[in-house]
Amino acid sequence: MSTATPWADGRLLSLQPRRPGVLFGRMYEDPGVDLAAFPPPGARVLCIASAGDTAAALAAAGHQVTAVDVNPAQLAYARARLTTGAPAATGAAERLLALGRAAAATALPAWRPAALERFLRLDDPAAQARHWHRHLDGPGLRLLLGAALRPAGALAGGLHPAFRAVLPRRFDTVLRARLARGFARHPNADNPWAWRLLLGRELPGAGRVGRELPGGGPPVRLLHGDVVEHLERSPAAAYDAVTLSNVLDGPDPAFARRLRAAVRHAVRPGGIAVLRSIREPGPAGPGAAAEDRCPLWGVVRVVRL
Repeated sequence: MSTATPWADGRLLSLQPRRPGVLFGRMYEDPGVDLAAFPPPGARVLCIASAGDTAAALAAAGHQVTAVDVNPAQLAYARARLTTGAPAATGAAERLLALGRAAAATALPAWRPAALERFLRLDDPAAQARHWHRHLDGPGLRLLLGAALRPAGALAGGLHPAFRAVLPRRFDTVLRARLARGFARHPNADNPWAWRLLLGRELPGAGRVGRELPGGGPPVRLLHGDVVEHLERSPAAAYDAVTLSNVLDGPDPAFARRLRAAVRHAVRPGGIAVLRSIREPGPAGPGAAAEDRCPLWGVVRVVRL
């Protein structure tokens, strides 16, 4: 059965070579949200393999983890990190973030690395919120983000068409609001996602870059394939929980309906599904998006089936 997800192309940008590549060298989701919602250790859980970070965290917590990815290059990368301790690589997402950081550092003194590091060492969300509004979220940042992230912007205009359609129309304004929400809620000093996004570095003390994946749990089962097809082919109630990030960002509505049916088939009654999306929330609201220490998400839905 052919897949209907653009993630199978293995590229974020329209001009990337037409062969699958590593899109994410790290994962930009906080597994603490999933672990708080999931059953006790030992549960059968499914996640997207991506860079391997979430799979490693779930396994370290004692769960029986299956990680699926439709992109063979991404799966091979996750396998190397999880099984041999291979170092973290730079994916397409990291290259885009690096370009944005370089532009901000060149144009805005408050966004230079030394100044950002002082901000990231704060551990008081109230102080962080004040610093963000007074020093970082100024007219210069608004101009830069508008030039990059509005529909015809330098970045948004170059995205794969399916992903371009997912971005909120005023994603520059939306992203600033999400960052402000995160800094006002979670201490920077122990937030690895804040350090990765703003500075492109790992949290100090996290260990050598690329080898800080948590260990000690059961081995992760890694599978190449479309997550929807895997769920459809799994026995009924095969899983106690699933966590699926970005799976619905890009595919058409028919794919979304198929995914919902597949989750209800493969996850036991009373099980948990966590769905993350970059989209702006609809009438149901953002769910647990504010609880995720990575501020990129518009919706983090935690559903008990």
